[in-house]
Amino acid sequence: MPDGPAVQASGLPYALDSFVGRERELARLRTLLKSARLLTLAGPGGVGKTRLAVELAKGVRGGRDGRARLVELEALRDGEQLPQAVAAALGVGERGGRAGVEALVHALGTRTLLIVLDNCEHLAQACAQLAATLLARCPGLRILATSRETLRVPGEVVFRVGVLSLSSAGEGEDAKAPQRSEAVRLFADRARAADPGFALGPGNIRTVAEICRRLDGLPLAIELAAGRTGSLPLGDILRGLDDQLTLLTDGSRTGPGRHRELRAAIDWSHRLLDPVEQAVFRRLSVLGGGFDARGAAEVCADGGGDGADTGVRPEQVLRVVCALEAKSLIVRMRDGDPDTARFRQLSAIRTYGMDRLGESGELHTTWDRALDRLAGRAAGPPGSVFADTAEGPLGGERENLAAAVAYTSDRGDGRYVPLALALARLRYHQEQLTAARTLLTGVLERASGGVHRGVALALAARSACLQADHTVALAFADEAVAVERAGERPGGLANALDALGAARLCRSEFCEAVAVFAECLSVVRTLGRPLDTALCRHHLAWALLHTGRATEADELMARCLPELRAGAPSGQLMAALHTVGAIRLVQRDFDAAEDMFAEVLHRASGEPASGETTSGETASGESFHALYPLEGLAIVAGERGDMRRSLRLFAAAAAARRRLDTEPEAHWRSQVEAAAARARDRLAPSGAEAALTAGRRLRGGALVGYALQGTRGGHHDLSGVARTVWESPLTERESTVARLVATGLTNRQIGSHLGLSKSTVASHLDRIRDKLGLRSRTQIALWVAAQTRPQHGPGVS
Repeated sequence: MPDGPAVQASGLPYALDSFVGRERELARLRTLLKSARLLTLAGPGGVGKTRLAVELAKGVRGGRDGRARLVELEALRDGEQLPQAVAAALGVGERGGRAGVEALVHALGTRTLLIVLDNCEHLAQACAQLAATLLARCPGLRILATSRETLRVPGEVVFRVGVLSLSSAGEGEDAKAPQRSEAVRLFADRARAADPGFALGPGNIRTVAEICRRLDGLPLAIELAAGRTGSLPLGDILRGLDDQLTLLTDGSRTGPGRHRELRAAIDWSHRLLDPVEQAVFRRLSVLGGGFDARGAAEVCADGGGDGADTGVRPEQVLRVVCALEAKSLIVRMRDGDPDTARFRQLSAIRTYGMDRLGESGELHTTWDRALDRLAGRAAGPPGSVFADTAEGPLGGERENLAAAVAYTSDRGDGRYVPLALALARLRYHQEQLTAARTLLTGVLERASGGVHRGVALALAARSACLQADHTVALAFADEAVAVERAGERPGGLANALDALGAARLCRSEFCEAVAVFAECLSVVRTLGRPLDTALCRHHLAWALLHTGRATEADELMARCLPELRAGAPSGQLMAALHTVGAIRLVQRDFDAAEDMFAEVLHRASGEPASGETTSGETASGESFHALYPLEGLAIVAGERGDMRRSLRLFAAAAAARRRLDTEPEAHWRSQVEAAAARARDRLAPSGAEAALTAGRRLRGGALVGYALQGTRGGHHDLSGVARTVWESPLTERESTVARLVATGLTNRQIGSHLGLSKSTVASHLDRIRDKLGLRSRTQIALWVAAQTRPQHGPGVS
């Protein structure tokens, strides 16, 4: 089993604040979306298109369960890269020789999916072309776009998003009228976030209504003003806004009125910042992909003293970031590491900040600090040998890194090469292989020698291997080895040899691959890096297994597996466990082989929260790493004589491979196909066909639960869960629902079985997730399996 590159997808985000108003719009949009395959929400910046689109998508059936995906286009500047960018956001990798639009079409197929294309206006032509192509070729696809202008695609339905409803200035003595205003309700909600003691009442409601009228009901402008309630009285907010609008009413103001009001609101908020806050605010605009407190300090601090008007010390930045969030000039990002707060500027605010940065004369010096920060992190930890095998330190900086590469590409900047190499590595891990190789071509054109050339050649070889471009892969790898030998860099040579070994494996040149991996191991052992040495031993063991030298492979795995368990990334460890399982199959130790495959499947099946995707998963929610253990368990079942189970698992894995568009290595495929053929031969045709049909229907949690039935080592037989009792925080009814989930039943089927409504079952599941701290049906199934008493024996057929 190869070390699979990581794939990340973007689902629907969880909002950090409440959604206010728009009830009529949502109702109308839901009706439109039932019949329209392309629905565009059009309107000015700051009107709330994105938030409305996400709320609409959440309400689509299955929207929270992976049938709706958000693709944010704000940071993308090249329309030619749009298909690759969408594929990367959806977790669609380039496989089977397909790239760009073809990869998307193949991955989407006939799946029922809603894609939200957010911020299309700067790529309107490219978005229109892509939408037309995908809709024509993917019958189950719908697209919800947000844009300041329409896409003008045949069949497009356009919904003009207006401002929030306002109360009239001439409503007389009706004190309740302002409370019916959506704009006033939004202001009150956001004001309470800034000042928990804020409350609408007779003494302030008309002032709030007037503020909202002056801001023309524009949501972003209202949020900016409401964010000031923690530090300013409402009267001062209104007077400050009046003064600013008066200042900006001369003939130089151009464009639609709502755009002017938004800029006025941002400009007014900016004027209320102190000099240090203004400096940090404008400098943050170069970080379009977001930032944490440390990154903000590295980019914004210039070491200035107290006497400098714009001097910013590093220790000041965290305070300023908190202040800017409180004033709604930056927002907390929805996804990412929950232990590290990450922020960004909204598009309109960032544009304003970039204008201020240019006017200040600090644009290039700020970019220099941002580039130094990214280039320093791109280098990775000192002495890193196999940087291509893990995502690396810039996994959360893709957009910032892409912007940095674009900024340096035509400036003759020496930082371009390490930055482009780091971005190519990220694209490789996203399986955006064409994009990765394009970047590497640029790197190789500039890096005629030195350390970067050998690294780029090795990565180019790995990328070509995944695209089945085996001759080119071998040529890249051979050159990489030659470059690193000439440079006398042991770490670089080991990396190049590892890439060469992979190229030899892809060409089924197993004896040559053994020789290359053996040399790689001898080089790495001199570096004193235990984890890298363990990785080399694993790769050599996998090659040895292909040559029939299972005993030698077993000895190597016994030496390297403890180190890999202790410190290897998840994908590398799962690949090593699979190798041990494959060795046990050759040695006919089926119990041990089953243990290894079950452990891999258990590790591969830990699902993220709704709307997120873990490493190794695609937009379909299925894991690349789960395919090999499913096939391994199919072989084990066949060797034990359980032919129906073997065929079911074989058919389920084959169907998943078709959905993920991935093929196993030829050597492994021949083992799996031989096992399936034996199972078919030993069953009556009707029985074999029934098993295959049942297997094709298995997927997701039901497939994992079935596959782990009858396995040992903590993944126990689920067929007896109805008779098993264990201590748990669940009630008896909740325990019953959990056990039925583990068998793969849907909410409707569970309800029919227990005499409950579908909504009642859903409520029980919510409580189960809360009590157990779990986030998916698969995790519930795995929890049930872990709590069940061991029952060794063949699985349920």
